[in-house]
Amino acid sequence: MTPDEASLTAQGDGGVAEAGERSSSSVPRWVVKAIALFWLGWVVVYIGTGAVRALRSLLVVLLISIFISFAVEPAVNRMETWKIRRGVGVWIVYLVSLLAMAGFSAAIGTALADQIDSLIDEAPTYLDDLEGWLQDNIDDDIDLQRIQDEFVEGGGISDLAERFADDLVNFGTALLNIVFQAFTVLLFTFYLVAEGPKLRLTIGSLLAPERQEMLMNIWDLAIEKTGGYVFSRTILAVISALAHGIVFEILDVPFPIPLALWVGVISQFIPVIGTYFAGALPLLVSVLDEPRKALWVLVMIVLYQQVENYLLSPRITAHTMEIHVAVAFGSVLAGAALLGVVGALLALPFAATVQAFISGYLHHRDHGG
Repeated sequence: MTPDEASLTAQGDGGVAEAGERSSSSVPRWVVKAIALFWLGWVVVYIGTGAVRALRSLLVVLLISIFISFAVEPAVNRMETWKIRRGVGVWIVYLVSLLAMAGFSAAIGTALADQIDSLIDEAPTYLDDLEGWLQDNIDDDIDLQRIQDEFVEGGGISDLAERFADDLVNFGTALLNIVFQAFTVLLFTFYLVAEGPKLRLTIGSLLAPERQEMLMNIWDLAIEKTGGYVFSRTILAVISALAHGIVFEILDVPFPIPLALWVGVISQFIPVIGTYFAGALPLLVSVLDEPRKALWVLVMIVLYQQVENYLLSPRITAHTMEIHVAVAFGSVLAGAALLGVVGALLALPFAATVQAFISGYLHHRDHGG
């Protein structure tokens, strides 16, 4: 090999080595793309999380509106078969529901107001009875007269009345906010129900045919399960109110009909703690009237709950809310953790819809559909 050829060979080897070093030191294109996608995803998640937090109240209103629209639509569909327009049907449902809630609120409010007045009037007597019991069972020297004088003559009753008035003012402010939120919910619900078929067609037109069928199945399942939930709970509430009303009347508990309505409605439409919350009011009223009655009221509430859990509820909800007890309990806890009281109320129909859809999908797949 000549000196010139050796020099060219050396230069060639050096160029190849330099090119190899450049190629090994350069970043692959897929790494750059992965880094860009990561940061883009982070920005989207960050902005999306902030938007969800900012719009949380609106999202809750929309969820409530969707739930109510699913519950109302079966009745509106039935009225549509009677040649009643969907918008008019929604207003009829609103009017009936408003009258029912107004009657319920008036009955419970009257009972509570009378019991508060009775408590204030009978407070000195309760203190005398308490003093006698303490002297008989604990110490003869116990004297509650000073407490009684302070409560009656020192302004305790007037202070209680003033605090109650302040609470009423605060309650009125909260009620005004609730009314505004309720108006917004009813407005969304009206359009979701009145324009329901058009809305489904509009959304379905954006999807492929097989996706359209899946959407319609999910939508119909949600309406079926939500309507079934409301129907079954209404039936159980009526039975519960009748049973408790009869027993309260026999026991001569004050305001038997309002208290029976309270137990029936609250125990059925507030998940998990509804039964205990519903039973607290009649127990309190019966204790203030005559403590012995409270024991029988407690026995009635506990016995009826067992009858409902093991006899009534499985039969009534068998075809409307087929959902496992563990799934129901877990869904209520999850809903409460995510959205508070609203999530707890919406958890059962949502869980029933998801469970029914999964069961239907698995059945369809297993049979080669």
